[in-house]
Amino acid sequence: MSGRVLRVRLTDSPISRAGYWYATLVGFTWGFLWSTGPVEVKDGLIIFTGMPKWTFGRGGSCVGGCYLTDRNTGVHVLGHEAVHKEQWQRYGMLFPFLYLIAGRNPLKNRFEIEAGLEAGGYLPRRRATR
Repeated sequence: MSGRVLRVRLTDSPISRAGYWYATLVGFTWGFLWSTGPVEVKDGLIIFTGMPKWTFGRGGSCVGGCYLTDRNTGVHVLGHEAVHKEQWQRYGMLFPFLYLIAGRNPLKNRFEIEAGLEAGGYLPRRRATR
């Protein structure tokens, strides 16, 4: 053997992309089953509205490329959820486990911090200064 090491990349790889697409299928199926409101696609994020509150966490949940919510679809929130979509793409099916390890407190969860605490509604939005 030539001393080469086989490395398997689990993030930003075909493996993580397969996990992202699997999660998107799961999110799409869940949204299709429970959504009673309009379904839209914005910036590649499939948004299911009119979801019963028990079908998602907090103000809404991103599962792969799907955002599941009752009516929480403001422009800032959708930007926040778009970052979560990118996190799903980067980590694939590792993402739910990494998110769980990061903790339920959004103020300390690195994934919520990366997505923007203000945009996610976890902190009051600062007013723009002139």
